[in-house]
Amino acid sequence: MTLKSIAWVTDSTSTIDSEFASNNHVYIVPLRLIVNNECYKENIDITADQFYDKMRQNDKVGSSQPPIGEFVELYERLKEDYDEIIAIHCSSELSGTFQTSMQAADIAGVTVIGIDSKVGAYPIREMIMRGVHWQQAGCSALEIKSRIENIIQEMSFYLIPASLSQLHRSGRLSGSQLLLGQLMRIHLLLKFDKGKVVVVDKIRTFKKTKQKLLETLGQDIRLIQDICIMHANNMEEALSLESAIKEMSPSVRTEIMTFVPVVGVHMGEGTLALSWINNTPINSLTVQDKVLEPVLQD
Repeated sequence: MTLKSIAWVTDSTSTIDSEFASNNHVYIVPLRLIVNNECYKENIDITADQFYDKMRQNDKVGSSQPPIGEFVELYERLKEDYDEIIAIHCSSELSGTFQTSMQAADIAGVTVIGIDSKVGAYPIREMIMRGVHWQQAGCSALEIKSRIENIIQEMSFYLIPASLSQLHRSGRLSGSQLLLGQLMRIHLLLKFDKGKVVVVDKIRTFKKTKQKLLETLGQDIRLIQDICIMHANNMEEALSLESAIKEMSPSVRTEIMTFVPVVGVHMGEGTLALSWINNTPINSLTVQDKVLEPVLQD
């Protein structure tokens, strides 16, 4: 049986490596970063380091979804070259990118299997990388979608934002919440919940907030093999978290990832996060009695 060719469409929040993308038919549409009314394509016109430098010097920073025309043009090309298209985008609760992508598919007259990841960053990367493996093992696009939906159910993503002011500017925190947090010197522990970012706890010290995060991880530690530590230009604290995780479970694999700049827009430079996916038979790399070796990004 000949495998159907599948194109993958995602956005720049997926953190997919460009070489992996080009080798596996993954097409990345960049979100836009806005600094003092100048617009940059994320990870194309500006790097994370360059963006954070600019953010320190400018108060007016923001982000926006890609223009619909960019998606329409992409889908017009892909429908000529592929049998099926799977699109996975950042949470529709936080960005209009997913809806824009689906509208563009309608305009282009192409059927697209759309998946709202309900998250961003590392979990989207895992959805796509595992999906590529499942496709190579003979799974259909709909079977792949079912497996990815299991990842979404088994995914955990917690954040410690560095800046309440930045959360307020981006509309994620009310003025009264900002004032109370600043007066009480409160640190927030946030998590993704059904696509939304919600407050898990409000804690007086950063140290105790990190400890709460590690305690939360400890509840799932026996169910996971890999943990991703993400940071917005805060490698020192990322390494500290990694050391604590290794003490908790020496066998677990850890990865440190720099957040895409759009996270800095909403959470502030210095933000930390942990994400992991509980292993299940559905979302594992084992398919039809065949175990696939993971494809690693360079």
